[in-house]
Amino acid sequence: MSLCVGLLILTTCLVFLLKNKVFNPLWDLAKAIYDFGLGQLPEPPPIENRKDEISVLKNEFINMVQRITEAESMNKKYREHLEDLVDERTKELTLTQEATILSMASLAETRDPETGGHIKRTQNYIKILATHLQSHPKYSESLTDENVDLIYKSAPLHDIGKVGVPDYILLKPEKLSPAEFETMKLHTVHGRDALLAAEEKLGSNSFLRFAREIAYTHQEKWDGSGYPQGLKGEEIPVSGRLMAVADVYDALISRRVYKPPFSHNKAMCIIKQGKGSHFDPDMVDAFLMLESKIKLIAYDLADSDDERNTLGLPYEP
Repeated sequence: MSLCVGLLILTTCLVFLLKNKVFNPLWDLAKAIYDFGLGQLPEPPPIENRKDEISVLKNEFINMVQRITEAESMNKKYREHLEDLVDERTKELTLTQEATILSMASLAETRDPETGGHIKRTQNYIKILATHLQSHPKYSESLTDENVDLIYKSAPLHDIGKVGVPDYILLKPEKLSPAEFETMKLHTVHGRDALLAAEEKLGSNSFLRFAREIAYTHQEKWDGSGYPQGLKGEEIPVSGRLMAVADVYDALISRRVYKPPFSHNKAMCIIKQGKGSHFDPDMVDAFLMLESKIKLIAYDLADSDDERNTLGLPYEP
């Protein structure tokens, strides 16, 4: 009987020792490995300083975790460095795009000196118009922040096709003959073709797509009587509809070889009359709501004091 009791006590002691010296360390190690498998880098559980197989296994696991932690830290620094390089490259590409646009727009300006201020003013009209229309449910998808920025940057190229129009037509002070007007109308096609050729060389590019849209469609009219395609209503891209109203307003308030500058009020009357025929009604409504800002842009960027005087003060006393 005493022998059985002794064996029972011995067995109990052995189980206790195994639990504390073997099972518990193995359980802690298994849990750490499981956590590691879930993508966590666990703090290694403490063990006694010993040199048995479990300790060796656990120390190897600890070393592996430390090496992976160091590698992950290095990868993080490398990713951050790559992100910095990408950001820097993106900024360089943006500056290159803007420089390309300005250099191409300057081609039209050298042919027609009157287009310099016109380019800057229409670009700014379009930006505030497009930004205003972002809150309109109809344009929330087409006029995202990115698209508004691209349309703004592309706007200076709307008349790039005029480089293909002969000077005797482009600078003629009298009314153009029907044949001359047909030649003038081709500036939309020339602009489209030039930008399409650039796209084919550079690959698909959203900023060139908007530039091409604007150059090709800014002379279309809401009622379908415009050119070059005779597009009607929403067949005309939003970018072209924006430029249509901005382009006409600025042409009206500017001096041209064939006409003096009009006052702001006279130009606005003509814009209102074109609602639903020449222009998209939504564009005209937005233009009217932004009238004071439009006039301020026109005044600040006017080509001459003569145009400013005709335009009138940006804020009426």
